[in-house]
Amino acid sequence: MNLEQIITSPSPWLKPGGPHGDIVLSTRVRLARNAAGRPFLARMDPDQQQEFEQFLKEAVGKATHPDALMWFDLQDLSEIDRQCLLERHLVSREHAAAEGPRGVAVSPDQHVAIMTNEEDHLRLQVYAAGLQLENTWTEADGLDDRIEAHVTYAFSPKLGYLTACPTNVGTGMRASVMLHLPALVLTRQIEKVFNAVARMRLAVRGIYGEGTQAVGDIYQISNQASLGRSEQDILDNLAAVIPQIIDYEQQARHVLVGESPAALDDRLYRSWALLNHARIISSEETLTLLSAVRLGVHLGRIDGVEIGAVNELFLMTRRGHIQRIRGAELGESERDQARADYIRQRLASNG
Repeated sequence: MNLEQIITSPSPWLKPGGPHGDIVLSTRVRLARNAAGRPFLARMDPDQQQEFEQFLKEAVGKATHPDALMWFDLQDLSEIDRQCLLERHLVSREHAAAEGPRGVAVSPDQHVAIMTNEEDHLRLQVYAAGLQLENTWTEADGLDDRIEAHVTYAFSPKLGYLTACPTNVGTGMRASVMLHLPALVLTRQIEKVFNAVARMRLAVRGIYGEGTQAVGDIYQISNQASLGRSEQDILDNLAAVIPQIIDYEQQARHVLVGESPAALDDRLYRSWALLNHARIISSEETLTLLSAVRLGVHLGRIDGVEIGAVNELFLMTRRGHIQRIRGAELGESERDQARADYIRQRLASNG
């Protein structure tokens, strides 16, 4: 499988059918690691980065099956291709925008990605559709152990794993769950929920993590820090909180249907109509409208629409993917037109 096949195939964080998939889009476990005896990336010159990237590439290759991962050198990719990898959550914003030798190893089904020469030497992550904290952690932990057999990690008996950012020191683990919470937004309960989440030492971020805003009513809930806590503590905290948020969202959906079904249907079908007939549409408006349609499908208010097609549009209408589909760099107005064209064609083919 090559980059073209990666970018045009389904992404694991939008596959339907995972546990609590109507509300939970995906679960991710990410581990930050650095090699002992090596300076952090910010202290390396380009030649050192190049040599170290090759070392890490070989180590990851030894730790995995030959066909398990595909390697991409970000220096060799266009800005559009790097943007597509970012939109698929295979690289971070910083990794996509940085300069110098750096790469990413991706599994064919895209549920595993290992970034090299990001903020830390290695950042490995495992995705799963729906709510699957324990399964995702087990796979990430096993992969981490296999890599550690070939790379001695920087580790302190007192502090734990040593990382470039102090908030990652300790386990080096960031566990996150991506949720679609439109009913809590519509009933104006979302701030109350997130205030409660903050008291549980959890962070709320947008669709692309730290520093991004929530669009399309999609939020990431993750641990704030890893120092002084075990991996199981982090998972247990999320496992206690996420089901409560799911329950609140379900209650809010019942309220919307029970108290104002006509107003709800009007919002849902106006969103559906705009997606089917718009000739110019921005990325942000698209996600807002898709959020309403996704809610309508899961509530059974909009019939005859595959939820997989709706989920797919959350990704394929983003800036990088629309340009990749058109095969050219596009200005903002051109992207808005191309996006509207693609949405109409995709929904028409869905029936």
